[in-house]
Formats: sequence, C-alpha cells, structure tokens
Amino acid sequence: MASMQRLRAQDVTASDNHGHEPEWVSWSNEMLLNLPMSQLGITLGGVFLSEQIRQLYAELEARQLIFLPHFWLSNEWFTPDGVPGIAVPFYLAHPRLAKLEMDQMLEVEGGTAEWCMRILRHEAGHAIENAYRLRRLRLRQRVFGRSSDPYPKYYSPRPYSRSFVRHLDVWYAQSHPDEDFAETFAVWLTPDSTWADRYKGWPVLKKLQYVDGLMKGLAAVPPKVVTSEEIDPLSELKKTLREHYERKRRHYGVERPSLYDPDLKRLFSDAPAHTDKLSAATFLNRFRKEVRRKVAAWTGEYQYTIDQVLEDMIQRCRQLHLRLPLAEEQAKLDFTILLTVHTMNCLRSGRHKVAV
Repeated sequence: MASMQRLRAQDVTASDNHGHEPEWVSWSNEMLLNLPMSQLGITLGGVFLSEQIRQLYAELEARQLIFLPHFWLSNEWFTPDGVPGIAVPFYLAHPRLAKLEMDQMLEVEGGTAEWCMRILRHEAGHAIENAYRLRRLRLRQRVFGRSSDPYPKYYSPRPYSRSFVRHLDVWYAQSHPDEDFAETFAVWLTPDSTWADRYKGWPVLKKLQYVDGLMKGLAAVPPKVVTSEEIDPLSELKKTLREHYERKRRHYGVERPSLYDPDLKRLFSDAPAHTDKLSAATFLNRFRKEVRRKVAAWTGEYQYTIDQVLEDMIQRCRQLHLRLPLAEEQAKLDFTILLTVHTMNCLRSGRHKVAV
C-alpha cells in the first residue's frame, strides 16, 4: 500500500504541461472569463503545487502515517465525504490563473507556500478521517461532536474561546465538529508547532492530546478506505470562468445595510466650513488597498468581503457629500478602526457567508 501511495506522489510531480503554455495565457481577462473551466487543460504538475504536496507527504511520513491522500484540480478547496483525497483550486496550477483570481477576488487563497500548507494540513485532516472512518469512533464523537450535525449556513465565532485551536482564519474550527477535528489535526501535524506549550492550560489541549494518541495508534496501519475517486474534477466543470466568479462573489458578498452613516458622519463632515477639503470618497479610494489588507490581516476576513463594506462606505460618503476635516494620517487610523469594527459586526451577525 505504501509503495502505491509513493508512486502516486511521484506521479503528481511528474505530470506537467510538457513545457507548452496554454493559448489563454496571453488572453485578456474578458476573453479568459468566457472560457469553460473544463477547457483550461491544466494539471497538478506545476512547481508550486507539486512542492507543497511533496511537503505534505513528507510531514505525514515523518509521523509514520502510511496514508497519503490523492489530489485533483477542481473549482475550490474541499475534501468530499468518504473520499480520502483532496480537491485543489484550479488557480493554483498556473500563475495566469492566480492573477485572474486576484483580479476577481482581491486575494489568492492558498497562494503562498505557508498559506497553502496550512490549508493542505487542514484538508489532510478531513482525508485521514475518511480513510480510517474515524468519525464513527465514539470517543472522537465525545471529544469533537457528531459529524451528523448539520453544517450551518452562518456561524458566529467567539474570537477569545480557548476550546478550539487557531489555525485557519475566521476561527474556522468553531464552524462544525468536522472542521474542529481537521483544524486540530493540522495544528498537530505542523512541524515544530510546540502545541503542548502553546495551548497549555487551554481546554483544547485535551483535543490535541486525543489526536496525538489517535494518530500514534494509526502509525503504519493501512487505511480502510482505498479509492482514487475524484468529485467535480476540473475536466467535468462546464461552466465558464465568468459564471464561476459571479457565483463566488455572491457567496462572499455582503448584504447592503445603510448602517454606516452615523459613524461616517462622526469621522467626516458635510459642514460648509469644510467644502474646500478633500472629499471623503476620494480619500478612502486613495488608501483602499492598504486599509483592506490591514483589516484582512487583523480579522482573518476575506478581502473581497471587506471590499464590499468599503465600497458601500465610499458610496455613502459620496452621497452624503462628506469631506475630510482632519489630518490624513489621523483619519487613516480612525477609519481603519471603524472598518475593523464594522467587519467584525458583519462577521458576528451573519450578514455574510463564511465558507465551511
């Protein structure tokens, strides 16, 4: 079994595009968006993905786990129920597609080596549960909860809870028992994570100790589920890239509440005395990228979601004819705090969708 899995790992690194760039590499975004996803003709063999997959395999083997998940390209990150493998988003397979993802969504989820490895370790947690049917274990159910619990459409994270590990953004472990297990596994798997010290005295330490004991018991044990099944592989996705991104933006968008006016009026001004000052809308547009990135880093929220809030605020500033009555540096600081607060309110209230 182990030799078959290692052969599959070698296949991942060997499958390349034969040195030929696809025709769409030089296309404009408008042209590329009209292309059906099934016609992209890409593989897992690019340098970036193959290096990350090799590293994941090495980390699993270092823990003496002989199970290695299989991989395929699809429209997003996911591990299907019952399948011991991981779907990887298509945009990580080629730099041109990563650029399109950035243009459409303002960030590339998993686009750096560190970020990609965090997601891979998480998905490997789901895959190993499938491979060994761990969700059926009664102790696993007592420690993490039941997989049969329905996934929520929204969840309201508790940022200061010590009952969950902190690995992926948006306190993802709190969304569902299966995500809790996958996040705990990811922290356990991460090399040199010193989780025993980091979470000392936290209730979540019991979860980590359980995963540690469970994985040690699986060392050198062949998986119970052996299949190379691929769900929604890229070659079967007929929708265009335009249709894909329209749906994705709806998913990560926000409702359009007009709740910002009181705070905007406190920070900016429509008084006649300030008519010669810089308009608030122009000011916010100038440092839009900067503030979006800062708030994303602090909250873990998707930049696209934050940008929706920002766009609403800019539009309201324009409609209310607000201007900048104070020094720009002070206004930057004040507005960054304001945007962070509204982003967190949006996250807690469920007015946007958190991907689970």
